[in-house]
Amino acid sequence: TALTGSQCEVSLLGNFGFSIGGQLRQDLPHGSKRLLAFLALSDRSIDRTAISGALWPEASEEHAHASLRSALSRLNETTRTVVRVTSQEVQLAQGVVVDLRDARLLAHRLMNPGFSIEKDLNDRAIAVLSVDLLPDWYDAWAVTESEEWRQLRLHALDALAERLTAAGQFGDAISAALAAVRAEPLRETAHAVLIRVYLAEG
Repeated sequence: TALTGSQCEVSLLGNFGFSIGGQLRQDLPHGSKRLLAFLALSDRSIDRTAISGALWPEASEEHAHASLRSALSRLNETTRTVVRVTSQEVQLAQGVVVDLRDARLLAHRLMNPGFSIEKDLNDRAIAVLSVDLLPDWYDAWAVTESEEWRQLRLHALDALAERLTAAGQFGDAISAALAAVRAEPLRETAHAVLIRVYLAEG
């Protein structure tokens, strides 16, 4: 049976994960994991040369292209259905779920005072915003994306703590503020938010 994209998920927050129909797949070669992670970080098709240059920066262009072809060929028949490949470009299939995309939307909702976000004022939001992106990956592209996500989630945790405080949910507000402090202990903004929660609670 052909799979739809919505039956597949790429997880980037915490450890990398790839699941089909709710079943985590442990059989992906490392090169294929890196390829799926790289594609999942983008919402568009990417030129083959750009992909191979980013994933194998120290290889010659010929060898980098060969490594990309190898990573694609080592995806099994089922996994290959979530990747759209042309002679020039590669992208994730439409509808593949990527946890980072949902987390980014959550962060932006929390930081936008015009949004009504009662459904986001919970411990699940705190948990999502407490997780680093691919924390043990040291590729240059992964480190850049990880830092961008870290800055976004820190500001979102501040906003979440403020909104939880306004809603009188002081326990969750303290948890959100402490999550921001743990992520960057020397950041004064997070400590200030935490103090405001304690003052509001009395």
